[in-house]
Amino acid sequence: MRMKTLDETLKNIPPEIAMMLHELQTKLSSHEQVILDKNLLIDSQEKIIDAKEKLIESLEYRLNLALQARYMARTEKPSLEFKQPDLFDEAQPTTESAQQEIEEAEIEISVASYQRKKRGRRALPAHLLRIQHIHDFSEAEKICNCCGKELIKIGEEKSEQLEIIPAKMQVIENIRFKYACNHCEETIKTAPLPLQVIPKSIATPGLLAHVLVSKYCDHLPLYRQESILKRIGVDIPRMTLCHWVMACAELLSPLVKLMRKHIIDYDVSHADETPVQVLKEEGRTAQQKSYMWLYVGGSPQKRSLVYEYQPTRSGKAAEDFLKGFKGYLHVDGYSGYDRLFMSNNIIAVGCMAHARRKFYQLAKINKKDGLAIWAVNHIAKLYLIEAQSKIHCFTPEAIKAVRQEKSKILLDEFKIWLDEHIGKVPPQSPLAKAISYTLNQWSHLIRYIDDGRLEIDNNRAERAIKPFAVGRKNWLFMGNANGAQASAIIFSLVETCKAHDIEPYAYFKYVLSVIRLCKTDEEFEKLLPFNCDRELFDEQWKLKNAQRQLNL
Repeated sequence: MRMKTLDETLKNIPPEIAMMLHELQTKLSSHEQVILDKNLLIDSQEKIIDAKEKLIESLEYRLNLALQARYMARTEKPSLEFKQPDLFDEAQPTTESAQQEIEEAEIEISVASYQRKKRGRRALPAHLLRIQHIHDFSEAEKICNCCGKELIKIGEEKSEQLEIIPAKMQVIENIRFKYACNHCEETIKTAPLPLQVIPKSIATPGLLAHVLVSKYCDHLPLYRQESILKRIGVDIPRMTLCHWVMACAELLSPLVKLMRKHIIDYDVSHADETPVQVLKEEGRTAQQKSYMWLYVGGSPQKRSLVYEYQPTRSGKAAEDFLKGFKGYLHVDGYSGYDRLFMSNNIIAVGCMAHARRKFYQLAKINKKDGLAIWAVNHIAKLYLIEAQSKIHCFTPEAIKAVRQEKSKILLDEFKIWLDEHIGKVPPQSPLAKAISYTLNQWSHLIRYIDDGRLEIDNNRAERAIKPFAVGRKNWLFMGNANGAQASAIIFSLVETCKAHDIEPYAYFKYVLSVIRLCKTDEEFEKLLPFNCDRELFDEQWKLKNAQRQLNL
């Protein structure tokens, strides 16, 4: 017997009951719709809450970064001493083996052969002039208080104090004798002046060197130098100082061009860039960012540091500068460099310091984040290998062998760890961004193990560009593009001098005194910081100057 349907059943009941059942069914449907709408509303609210929680987390992270940059130490130590990680963080490993791995990674890493320097006052430099002040008793005091006999000298005690003589100006008077012929009264001769750095200028090479070093090495803007000179009693307007800087940059520009050639000819280099504000530039407003690019390269014995001003951060600037370069280029993760690596001529070498910094910032802000701590300390093991190689002065071949033996294992472990945790952390979290950055740069980051001449990071360029950033805090901006280009030329020579332990003032004073005698690239080449030997060339330049004066 077949079952009756609901419609057939409703036909057999009284109309009043059927009406009641119909109304009840309608109410049930409306309640179901209300419940469905409420569920949809709850789902949408949960999504909004999740999005706002992520936004709050991101803003808190950025706020903590800003507070850290403003109030906390900025140094990045090789290892971090954090407390025990929080085991209840859903993004952290909770197994005993994983926890043990984190604890082992938190062991402080240090260079074993480091010895702490002894405390105490440092000896004063031996090359400084010594002026002796003799302190003695009067004749009456050279009598023994016990027996009244005369005392005899048995020795002396010596101590040193440091004195400073404030900068003082002096005037060099160039007196040129004039001669005439008493017989024909037609000939009059005046002894010629030596070639001047800036024709018809009162500035000597020493004064110009002082201005350049004060601005680009000591970061004193020209308006401050103007005030300092006034206190000495010399009134030199700021525009005059500016003219001197521009003229010196024009004279020194051939040297920087040769330094660029050294970078292009060698197969390992570094690049970095930093913003600078230029007030007056055609087609651009004062608020637009311009950039100072830095390139470091050349063989270790002739390493050159060249700054170049560019109005934009486009990768074309680096492409134009490095035209003809073939080899390895150390860079950070800026995408503007990608166009350089489209051909096989230039191979990217990544910066492990940039990858580490993202984990370090997170670990420093949130010391409960065991994953960030693990990453920082694992990278520290890689740096320990590099530090030990430098201590033992390994050759490039030996460094490569050590990296292949030890660093490669650590890098493989790091890659497995990154792949394992990229899917476990919230996609928009700072930790996920740090992991993603490292994975995206991975092929570049591990490149350094292929050649012992390569470096684990791009810190060589970052350290070299830091003096420019320090100076920028003092002079704030540049007036025009010509001034920016002049600054790039002089900064290049200052930082190259520092890289080769050459005193910038002595270098500029010597080079400015002889550079107008140079006519060929070979002569300019001898004036580069790593080629310049003052003791060797002093007499040669004096003789050449005398010969040229005779030919005038």
